[in-house]
Amino acid sequence: MNISFYDFKNLPAQTQKDLVISEGRIMNERMLNSLKYVLYEMTCFNVEVIYNENNGKVEGLNVFQKAIYAT
Repeated sequence: MNISFYDFKNLPAQTQKDLVISEGRIMNERMLNSLKYVLYEMTCFNVEVIYNENNGKVEGLNVFQKAIYAT
């Protein structure tokens, strides 16, 4: 699915989570105490999903625009 950064940011939180998990490509994962940080790549932006390993729930979502470099 090709969705813009701004359209994604305007979606409800649950829809954002569902879309990232189903459509995103995992780029990186790391653990810090009981939290698992997973970086997903979407078409035009990246999303970090924070999972609580103790209760299996999503604790947070951070959305980052991809940098555009001029050549």
